[in-house]
Amino acid sequence: MTVKQDVVRFLQKNGVETRFVSIVDERVYVNNLKLSRFSRKKEELFLREYPNFEVRRSKIFQKICTRASRVLKNALSPHDKILLFDSGDCVDLTLYTVLEPYTRKYGVELLILDRESKMDGMNDWIDSLQFHGEKMGADSVALPLTLDGEVEHILELMLGGEKLDLLSSQTAKEGTKLIYPLINVPKSWIESWIGLEGLECCFEYEDGLPREMLEFLESFIPDVREKMIRSASYLSQENLD
Repeated sequence: MTVKQDVVRFLQKNGVETRFVSIVDERVYVNNLKLSRFSRKKEELFLREYPNFEVRRSKIFQKICTRASRVLKNALSPHDKILLFDSGDCVDLTLYTVLEPYTRKYGVELLILDRESKMDGMNDWIDSLQFHGEKMGADSVALPLTLDGEVEHILELMLGGEKLDLLSSQTAKEGTKLIYPLINVPKSWIESWIGLEGLECCFEYEDGLPREMLEFLESFIPDVREKMIRSASYLSQENLD
């Protein structure tokens, strides 16, 4: 039995709902405080048994998981094999941490692919994951597209006078599902969580006018990302009709 399996069994035995916690390395991240039933008393009991572990109760991480769950409840099927990258990037790390409890919640299997070189845009992500996904027998590929990434793509199309086409509108490619667990998560939430946890990873930023415009707009318009993606989704659907 692996250490993680041992930890899962101990937590379950003591009344913790492990479908709502993420177990990564020697940390247990609470995804939903109420549904996990991971009380302080249970935490004390757990840490006496596993003193090298930490239990983390970040509110910002719980917000990330809540938004991701709204996507995943419709995107996943039981026992899916899900392919995702491990690149040392903070968004990739967040994506894995969010998906980890679904190995218990839906019985999915996470297939991790090392990525050494930087991808040149989302299409490279899709093509690379699609290629490796077919080789590894994956049912789905999880893409590290955040709310910021989608909105910056919208702004780039607008600046170029091109037809709106959401990156997240691609949901299947040659039979393999494409899923976007972090599509409703602002990158600032991920940055805050990574900073609070002191995790070792890096952020990849695409410098350019779309990012500058987004930073300018958010100083005047509350929830500008959410509003833009709703408008773009509506307009894209109108074009399809």
